[in-house]
Amino acid sequence: MSHTVITASSTTTSASDGVVNLGYSRTIPGLLKLAQMVALLITFLCVHCVRGWPNWAAFQFLHVVSAWFLVVLLVFFLMHLFRLQAKMPCINWPLTEFFHYAIGTVLIFIASIVAAVLAGGVSALVVASVFGFITTFLMVVSLLTSYSVSCGPQQTGAAM
Repeated sequence: MSHTVITASSTTTSASDGVVNLGYSRTIPGLLKLAQMVALLITFLCVHCVRGWPNWAAFQFLHVVSAWFLVVLLVFFLMHLFRLQAKMPCINWPLTEFFHYAIGTVLIFIASIVAAVLAGGVSALVVASVFGFITTFLMVVSLLTSYSVSCGPQQTGAAM
């Protein structure tokens, strides 16, 4: 009497198994990052395109702060999009993003206040300060959501 064993295997693939995590751009943190990048890009372009600034140093600060945080947000977005944070586990990424949002919120808020006060009626600079305030609001929302992830109560696997 011979026995025959037949095994069947099936493989399933999903869109989340690939290299790119396109679903991240449809989540709340992903949409917040996209909105922040758009608002910072508008702020940067409005300050960049104005000639004859009323106060050069104040608007240069807004220019540099908006460019810097735009680049950093793009890096964080690409890291989440390509799942690079899983490949670099030596860095605490939620805490890094929390500090980025904390520092960015303060600096963009200060730069927007200074730009609003010293705009001198130049409409592009007024628009830049308004979008700076919009970015500040979006970064506060991201700060609060990242705080709940990185600093909230930690779940343990042990039952009490």
